[in-house]
Amino acid sequence: MGALASRTLATCVVAATLLAIALFGPMADSSQATGELAHNLTQLVAEAEFIVAGKVVRVVDGISPQGLPYTEVTLAIEQCPKGGLGRDARYSFRQYGLVAPRRMPDGTMLRQLRPAGYPAWQEGEQVITFLEAPSRKTGLSSTVGLVSGKFIRMGGFAVNGADNRGLFDGVAISAGRLDESERRMLASKGPVDADTLLALVGRAVREGWIESGAVRVPRVCASASPAPGEPGPSPFSDATAPASRAPTSVRSEEH
Repeated sequence: MGALASRTLATCVVAATLLAIALFGPMADSSQATGELAHNLTQLVAEAEFIVAGKVVRVVDGISPQGLPYTEVTLAIEQCPKGGLGRDARYSFRQYGLVAPRRMPDGTMLRQLRPAGYPAWQEGEQVITFLEAPSRKTGLSSTVGLVSGKFIRMGGFAVNGADNRGLFDGVAISAGRLDESERRMLASKGPVDADTLLALVGRAVREGWIESGAVRVPRVCASASPAPGEPGPSPFSDATAPASRAPTSVRSEEH
């Protein structure tokens, strides 16, 4: 590739990134990783298109046909409480930003990396993820609440990128629906038992707790225009994507 073509490609990537920011809003900053702005469990379940527990088996980056830098993450699914993906399937999605700076053919460095506040991904991680639907405009997606929506499983416990701060704040569930381990979990701080968390999320989805009003979604979750300082959807996903829409730019592959 000639130097002129390389500079043209780099210019297109930057232009596409700026256009995406203009269309979908400013990048998240590190403040979204704080407990103050973290999504609680009700918001995570309500906003997620897919809830997946499994292993990160592949992390690669690239540039989309629209010129947007992305990281593609592939999960080997062990459980899927929401979204209908089968056990032992593989599910791939693309999140905005490169894994590392990329040298272009003309020698320049492309530095559109994962924005602050977005979750990082490593092959081999055991995770519980609350994933948004991919954008119809860009095909990109991320976790609900950014770092709030990715939990790392280790030693039987699960913790998200906000150290679970705010995870159960404002979550009101009738005590009659909970067993003793779930009641203790909702009253706890910090890492939680992963199996208890998955069991509670699975029941909430199967029994339609949010749809029936048994668990109320906070205003910030339901609002299409968050108040200043409140976290909105990630800038490269559709704020109003219908929950029943099938993914169009990610792969779900049965083995």
